[in-house]
Amino acid sequence: MAEPLGLEEVRRALEEDRAADDVTTRLLGAATRRAACAHFVAEDTFVVAGLPIVARVYAELDPEARIEALCGEGEWVGPDAVLARVRATAATLLSGERVALNFLQRLSGVATLTRRAVEAVAGTGARITHTRKTTPGLRALESYAVTVGGGVENRRSLAEAVLWKDNHWALLGPGGLAAALAGAPPGAPVVVEVEDEAQLEQALAAGVRHILADNQAPERVAAWVRRAGPGVTMQASGGIAPESARAYAEAGAGLISIGALTHSAPAAPIRSDIVAGSPARR
Repeated sequence: MAEPLGLEEVRRALEEDRAADDVTTRLLGAATRRAACAHFVAEDTFVVAGLPIVARVYAELDPEARIEALCGEGEWVGPDAVLARVRATAATLLSGERVALNFLQRLSGVATLTRRAVEAVAGTGARITHTRKTTPGLRALESYAVTVGGGVENRRSLAEAVLWKDNHWALLGPGGLAAALAGAPPGAPVVVEVEDEAQLEQALAAGVRHILADNQAPERVAAWVRRAGPGVTMQASGGIAPESARAYAEAGAGLISIGALTHSAPAAPIRSDIVAGSPARR
């Protein structure tokens, strides 16, 4: 059975931060056992993603910690909005604070950038997706954040689909694409990246139904869409930003992959405010 989303990443992050050995918090003495409440507060406008991961952080530290989400995943929030409240001992809240914020800020940043791209292509039928340009060890969570932002999942590993790229072309040499693709695993999706008309013609001749137009101007993408005809998905990629995505959508690209969604998304500005409460359980 697959592990719950984020469990492995949360455990690794807590171990990295040595959350169980917080030498600063121990200086508070008996105060660490008191009940307290942490408010996660937005400091700007963004799309929220990662609240279930925040809950997992605190559940790993203390199964009796309680989180109350005050907004939904994928919701736009503004400055001073309280995203969630976590009730636990002061020690639990302080020990998990940075890890929880890191996940929430990172995933909300990815979701926000994705939402801006999705909104940019609204009404065209084009879908926004990510690439494999993700933070090592965080691909599953960053892919999740893309879907929270309204994007769709793409190939998340080398085993999920055939993606024939420029270096595969270089090693293949002239011709031979159809023979190479004949060895693809049965049922595996096949995507072929093309950089010029000759590669496009070879891919179409091989029966490829999903073409990746990499680093091409929208005008060329439009020409290739016309050449490929109905039934062939044209995916645009390479240096595309939310601001330029609509031009590719209007050119006929059905799928637009944007590496910046994960490799360049700025962290969402969020803070954690802790308020002391009544004495904790014994």
